Amino acid sequence: MKILLIEDEIEMQKSIQQYLSVDKNIVEIANDYDSAEEKIKIYEYDCILLDITLPKGSGLDLIKSIKKKRPKTGIIIISAKNSFDDKIHGLDLGADDYLPKPFYLPELNARIKALLRRNNFDGDNSIRFNEIEIFPEERKVLVHNKPIKLTSKEFDLLVYFITNKDRVIQKNALIEHLWGDNSDQFDNFDFIYNHVKNLRKKLVESKCEDYIQSLYGIGYTFKTES
Repeated sequence: MKILLIEDEIEMQKSIQQYLSVDKNIVEIANDYDSAEEKIKIYEYDCILLDITLPKGSGLDLIKSIKKKRPKTGIIIISAKNSFDDKIHGLDLGADDYLPKPFYLPELNARIKALLRRNNFDGDNSIRFNEIEIFPEERKVLVHNKPIKLTSKEFDLLVYFITNKDRVIQKNALIEHLWGDNSDQFDNFDFIYNHVKNLRKKLVESKCEDYIQSLYGIGYTFKTES
């Protein structure tokens, strides 16, 4: 899961990032309004954790930008401004949830998972597509009801493909989703080829339909219709 944390308190940033990274999430940081707005324009996120009080602007104004640019992105407001008006205003603007500071990190993590289930999996604990069933919280995949062993990146790739099925996915989008801010360190996209090739091989060897198709010079698509 790729998460953007918009928060200017350094210690808060570190504790949330470390806690959520244990579950293999990619957590990017924006320290102020301007850097957050730039990231929202360029990148896609599964969930955005948003403080209301930010340097250079209001988090409430960012909600408008997020809903305009990325309407399906989940938003959880995390704020010390525990006023009723802020809560109502943020939810009216399109935020999905509101968690006042201070909060327990396990509760934040649970709310993120619940939000993702509602937005992406119709509230279910698993994602089912034909012969494939994915259990995100357990990071487990079944094909024809039998488990297959995937690496962490292969698992993330499969989830991303299925949640974006029938879309053309460019290689840079895959890399940004799987590596976040660290994607800038790669000189080329060749390594993504091996991750996709290995995932495809494991699925086919498990007698899964060959859904992943390469688009020369562009990227890939998880094609569900012939």
